[in-house]
Amino acid sequence: MPTRWSFGAVLSAVAMAVLLSITAAPASATDPVTLDAAYVLDEVEALSAADEAAADARLAELYESTGVDLYAVFVDDFTNPSNRNEWADAVAYDNGLGQSQYLLAVATDSRQFTISADSSGPLSEDQLLAIEDEIKPYLSAGDYLGAITTAANGFEEALAGGSGGGGFFTVVLLVVVVAALAGLVLWIVIRSRRKREADPQAVSLDELARRAASALVATDDAITTSTQELGFARAQFGDAAATEFETTLAAARASLMEAFSLQQRLDDAEPDTETQIREWNLAILDLCEKANTALDEKAAEFESLRELERTAPQALERVARDRETASAGVADAERALSELEASFHPDALATVADNPEQVRERLAFADAALSQARQDLAAGKTAEAAVALRGAEDAVIQALQLERAIDTLARDLQQAATNAQSVIAGIEADIATARALPDPDGRLAGVAASTTQQVAAARALLDAPQRRPLAALHALQEADRQIDEVLQAARDAQARAQRAQQALSQITMQASAQISAADDFIASRRGAVGAEARTRLAEARASLATAQQIQVSDPAQALPHAQRAEQLASQAIQAAQRDVGAFDVSGYGGSRGGGSNGMMGAVLGGIVLNSILSGGGGGMRGGFGGGGSRRGGFGGGSRGGGFGGGGSRGRRGGGRF
Repeated sequence: MPTRWSFGAVLSAVAMAVLLSITAAPASATDPVTLDAAYVLDEVEALSAADEAAADARLAELYESTGVDLYAVFVDDFTNPSNRNEWADAVAYDNGLGQSQYLLAVATDSRQFTISADSSGPLSEDQLLAIEDEIKPYLSAGDYLGAITTAANGFEEALAGGSGGGGFFTVVLLVVVVAALAGLVLWIVIRSRRKREADPQAVSLDELARRAASALVATDDAITTSTQELGFARAQFGDAAATEFETTLAAARASLMEAFSLQQRLDDAEPDTETQIREWNLAILDLCEKANTALDEKAAEFESLRELERTAPQALERVARDRETASAGVADAERALSELEASFHPDALATVADNPEQVRERLAFADAALSQARQDLAAGKTAEAAVALRGAEDAVIQALQLERAIDTLARDLQQAATNAQSVIAGIEADIATARALPDPDGRLAGVAASTTQQVAAARALLDAPQRRPLAALHALQEADRQIDEVLQAARDAQARAQRAQQALSQITMQASAQISAADDFIASRRGAVGAEARTRLAEARASLATAQQIQVSDPAQALPHAQRAEQLASQAIQAAQRDVGAFDVSGYGGSRGGGSNGMMGAVLGGIVLNSILSGGGGGMRGGFGGGGSRRGGFGGGSRGGGFGGGGSRGRRGGGRF
């Protein structure tokens, strides 16, 4: 690397580091710490001032070359919590570290160390374990600068696939050359960048919106997979054991629904002020944090309930049986889809058109995960087997859901066709009524003629060789609205209530079908689906629930809520389909549907972001926790199955040195 800094600048940087180390007294606390502007936080004077400056400069260079941050913390012992991984993850969580930010934690008295990593980050578990193996000899020898620079080299090698340099002596020379990066300019730049990232009030509205959308997706996925995990536990231990966790889930869902409602207000056509946009996005972040915290508080208790590591052999057999059930259903799913294709337009089948292909992807991943679990069990690696089993469970559940979605859509389409005929009969009766009424200005005749044309168009959709009953119902809704408006004055109160009840029944059915289709599509492709589709689906559920609550007491007031639910569910499907269409799985080894042990399907399904097979590792963990959590627990989001959050930092790495 060319030398661009003078010797005087190097001395200035080192002198500054010395001054800082003199003015800051060593801290004695070993609870999870707060990081400052530098990459190195030395609470026990493990490093000399010059070494600390050199280490900080090396880690700054790592960020410049890779875009990945590595922070290093030195304390005497890990307490509150005392587990090394939980302590490091707590520091990462409390300081807001992201997916591409790592933390090396070293306890010099108890001689323990670990690297905290987000499971959806760029390095796999195996790569992190290899880096830990490389730095352990330096830690054992008390060469903490060597450990940091070796870790930085390992990160660069893993991220770039390069050779990583020419030995420790060369590394030390390189660090000395660039030591001036620990000077005042770097100090100010890093400090301001960290402050901007840490303070939501200081970021731009666009960045705040991005964070809120990311939080919604992670929390939604966390609750989805947490619900699955709780279902596994309920099947194993009974309803009584699951009661308190269901209560926790219900509270988390309530917070998430409130957050989705705020996002819908941000997305609607009504203009919002900058103050409202900031306040509502901040509220979304707070609500998601509230939901995740509620789940995390039950993490350890849930893990002790399920104890998948202890019951791994039995769980493996259960998942294998479920896998066979899903496999046996593939042929039936293909047959059912083929029958639908012969009768219905492709647009009507868009949400399930590739379901058999997706089933095969999930089953291929489940097979690979089960094979890995068997190997791990044979080798006595129960923890690793449990991780693989969680991925297999999730993949099998999605395979079964994908198969059921075809049958569900078939029933909904047949019901929609039947309902459309019933709606047509009602509209035609209204047309006859309109034509029989006095019509001095010709308004009734005009509406009757227009409605007749719309009914004819709907009949064409229903009678075509490839029918579109849902599209026909959409067309009939508008026709029904038009004719209903002109007849309102002619109807008495009882007739109006009866009419509203009939219309409500039809729209409620249609909204339920659309919500079911959206739910199945998004849940089985959640790795690709963003906040917009999830927000529309959540609001559709809320609107339908409102309609159902008041449908008996006030059907006229319930009707617009049901109509809004149907519209929002349709928008959710469209947004989700756009997300999936734009989803790029090329970075995971091929194109969608391309094989690779089902990895692409698992990525699309949100089961993993990093491979746990054939050299992967960091993509999954299990347990009970919140989306974006740094602690092991009740998982969800873009990682393997489990009651908790995506992007977890729940590693089991590190050790003694």
